[in-house]
Amino acid sequence: MLQLENIDTSYGHVKVLQNITLSIEHRGTATIIGANGAGKSTLLKTISGLVSVAKGEIKFQGKDITHMPSHQRVKQGIIQVPEGRLIFAPLSVQENLELGMYQSVKEGMKKEEIASRFDYVFELFPRLKERIHQRGDTLSGGEQQMLAIARAMMGHPKILLLDEPSLGLAPIIVDSIFATLIRLKDEGLTILLVEQNAQIALEFAEKGYVMELGRVVLEDSTFKLKSNEKVREIYLGTD
Repeated sequence: MLQLENIDTSYGHVKVLQNITLSIEHRGTATIIGANGAGKSTLLKTISGLVSVAKGEIKFQGKDITHMPSHQRVKQGIIQVPEGRLIFAPLSVQENLELGMYQSVKEGMKKEEIASRFDYVFELFPRLKERIHQRGDTLSGGEQQMLAIARAMMGHPKILLLDEPSLGLAPIIVDSIFATLIRLKDEGLTILLVEQNAQIALEFAEKGYVMELGRVVLEDSTFKLKSNEKVREIYLGTD
């Protein structure tokens, strides 16, 4: 589904990602863990086209998208839920969701399909239906995260990029959100997850990457990473 080969990216003269090679299969789930500043969010932004590639190649479904603009990547089915949610605060829940399928509507999506997408995301997150006319900035942090994921799902992604979905949320809300993500996984959606909580991330995904200082230093099945001595000591807090 997605393949990165020897990717370098920079912010000005500062190199952020170095020689990143990563892949995720169709209907697969992968996670990227690492300390703050390791380059995880930059990697997702590079896949989304928000950060330019200095060296290397990105392929999506076998197609070279290395220099494709970000809005074209959305049309290809690459949709990101950014760190910090970044919903449109003055807009209502409904308006935020409508923006999630803006391109599809612009290209002539039928009313029946629009209604079907609303029905689907309200099934995923019933609380959003109860708050459909509320402004985004009146929602709780957990509800805003639900809205950010629902907005992404309105775009009918082929791969969902998630950046720190548990950040700043109470454990009970995190459990609820990940229960929904597990449903999406079981339905066959390809998911690439960046997550501060390594325990949750490694339980959720099938494949894992550990990043340090802009490089991938470990790659393996999450089953094996959970028993890796370095991962257990640094990221899981166990001996």
